[in-house]
Order: sequence, then structure tokens, then C-alpha cells
Amino acid sequence: MNPSAEIWLAAGLRTPFAKVDTGLAGLDAIALSVPVAQAMQAQLAQGTPDFAVWGTVAPNLTWSNIAREVLVDAGLPATIPAFSTIMACSTSMIGALEAAGMIDGSSRNLALVGGVESMSHIQLGLGQRLSDWMRGFQKARSVGEKVSHATELKLKDIALYVPSVTNRTTGMSMGEHTEITAKAWHIGREEQDAWALGSHQRAVAGWEDGFFDSLVLPVRDLKRDGIPRKDTSLEKLAKLPPAFDRTSGKGTLTAGNSSPLTDGASSLWVGSKQGMARLPSSTPRVRLIDWEIAAVDFRVEGLLMAPAFAIPRLLARQGLRYEDIALWEIHEAFAAQVLFHVKALEDPTFLRERAGVDAAFGVFPRERINPHGGSVALGHPFGATGARILSQAVKELAAQPPGTRAIVSICADGGQGSVALLEAQ
Repeated sequence: MNPSAEIWLAAGLRTPFAKVDTGLAGLDAIALSVPVAQAMQAQLAQGTPDFAVWGTVAPNLTWSNIAREVLVDAGLPATIPAFSTIMACSTSMIGALEAAGMIDGSSRNLALVGGVESMSHIQLGLGQRLSDWMRGFQKARSVGEKVSHATELKLKDIALYVPSVTNRTTGMSMGEHTEITAKAWHIGREEQDAWALGSHQRAVAGWEDGFFDSLVLPVRDLKRDGIPRKDTSLEKLAKLPPAFDRTSGKGTLTAGNSSPLTDGASSLWVGSKQGMARLPSSTPRVRLIDWEIAAVDFRVEGLLMAPAFAIPRLLARQGLRYEDIALWEIHEAFAAQVLFHVKALEDPTFLRERAGVDAAFGVFPRERINPHGGSVALGHPFGATGARILSQAVKELAAQPPGTRAIVSICADGGQGSVALLEAQ
């Protein structure tokens, strides 16, 4: 972050979030993003964003810079620079931090940042051997060369590439990794289900009291998130079978206490004080004070543990304790993941010997986490979650007295995580 620039975040808009193959299934990643970008541009009293950052996690062979494609299809001026970014589930949060580093208070004062995922439109590809063979076949010039090349194709080479939600190094899914870490930290099924139930209850209450109305843009016939369950209960959650460890008899992660595969797009504004002046005065905004990115060896620490390393380092640098943070927005890839983060943050040995922070932060205030629900209930479109959780935190925090602080935390595949410290002004 530019130390000479005062950086602000302003709440943006998002689509409703929907489970894969449901309410948003007819829209690909660009089509999901376009109405969000158009609505964000319409907020500006004058001018346009100075640049844009957009990201998505699932690859597509028909475009490489989705940020540029979104702006062009949205009809924004072609003179706006736009680039794409990716960091698994932290994608659009990293986009916001990248934008913050580019704000200079003169020519770059306002950035449109966002992300998207269309899990209903995952593109399949040819396996690498088949792709290599196809390229060779296309290069063959004569009929004889093509026939000769055709005989080189083996049955085992004929395969499709099907993207999966797995870590490339281990071949294991996020859920399988989280099962391992949950067992290591002794996170039980009952507390996971209780956390998931609370997330749904807070998300439903957020919709019923109007909190989400100014954050969510209706798309087609969908006006609200399709995932929060008003009718769920501990009894219903307890009946769901394990989703990732089905054989040991000790599996605790289920469809009910894990975030679902989700479609959706989300955005926010990042800018200087001058940039914020282009927005309506009613747009919630807060200061970005500091941030931290952590990476751990996930073969040792656990795939989604990085935020538990980043949070204490950020707090120690700022001289803060847990009680100094009024709002905690922690991404819920899984209920278990939130719970083992909190357990680690409460463990002095972990903080000292593994996170490398020799400081006492006090008792962790669990009651301050995700007051309007988290990803288990709201959904988790990988590229969109960062912008969703930041916008939600900005709106929550902007309503608090000046000086009130928030921490926003997101874990990501590959043993990485990002954390931001925000402050109401």
C-alpha cells in the first residue's frame, strides 16, 4: 500500500448468490459480471473509474483477461485500463489490495474492483496428451502425414480435462484437507453444525431486516440469495452424511456445514479521498489501515490455516488486541475452518511457536464474527467472495462510531490467506 496515500474502501454491489445449476445457471462469468459493472458505473455522479481489477478462479479458454472483457461488454469507455488477478478464494480481496497499492492521489484515484465465479459454466478441455496430438495433426500437411500421425494416437491418450476443486500438489479436495485439519484441532461435528446454523440464522435475519438490500442487485428473476435456509435446524443438519470422509466413521464435514458451489459476481470501490468524492455521499466507506498476506507449508500446517498466521502478525504490528476489533468478518469455506482458526488464535503455543508472534491478545470474541452470516449460508463464488465480504464489512463498520475497527480474513487454496484491517472514520 502506498504509505503516502490515504486509502478508502466503499461498499459495492453484487448479484444474488445461487447454488450451482440453479437460479444463475444461464449466465457465464462475463454475463454475471456485466450488470454489476454497469450498476457500479451508474453510481458515479461524474466520470468513470480510473482503472479496474477483476478476477475469477475457474479458467476459460475463450478469454484471458476477464477484467477487460467485462468492461467492454458493459459499455464502459475502452480507455479504462483493466487487468485480471487471481489468488483462489482471496481473488477479489487481493484485487482490492493491488488497487490500493496503485492509488496515487493524482491520476489514479478510484478503482472498480470485483470478481466472479460461474460454477455452472465450467469449461472442459482436452487432456494434455490429446491436445499435443491434435496440434501435431493440425501441423501435418499431406494426407499421408495425417494418416501416419493418426496411427500414433493411443486409446489411453483420449481423455478430457475436467477441472476439479482440488489442490494440484496433493490431489485432495478442500474438504478433504479441512477434515484433516479439523481432526488435528479436535473440532467436532456438533460445534460445526451449531456454527453453520448460526450463519444461516444471521443471514436470514440480514435479509429480513433489509441489510442486504443496498448491496445486492437483482439479476433476471433472482432478487435474493438462494442459499440461506430459514427452515434449517440442528436436527436437520445432524442427519446429513459426511461429504468428504465417508469411510472412516469419523467424518464431520457435511453439505450443511460447508460452503456450497456457488454462482455470483461482486464488486467494491477502492480509492483516495478524492476518488470517494465521485460517489454518492450515502455510499458506506471506511479506511483501509493495514493488510497482511500469509503463506504456509500446507503439507505441515493445513491447507486453509494461513489466516491464523496473518491475523496475529497484523495485530502485533498495530499494537492491538482482540478486544480492540469490534467486527470480525471471517470467510467460512467450512464451519470447521472458522473454528480451528479461532482455536489457533486462542492458543499461546501456536501463536508463539508457529505464527512467530510473542504477544498476548486476550480472549477471542466469537460473538463478533460474521454478524450477517458468512459463506456457509450466503454462498461462495470463489472469485467473488473477497469483494462480497469486504463490501459487507464496509457497510457494517461504516455505521459504527469513528475509530471502530474491523478485521476481514479469507483463506485460500495453496496454504495462503489475506487479512485486512479497516477503520470507521
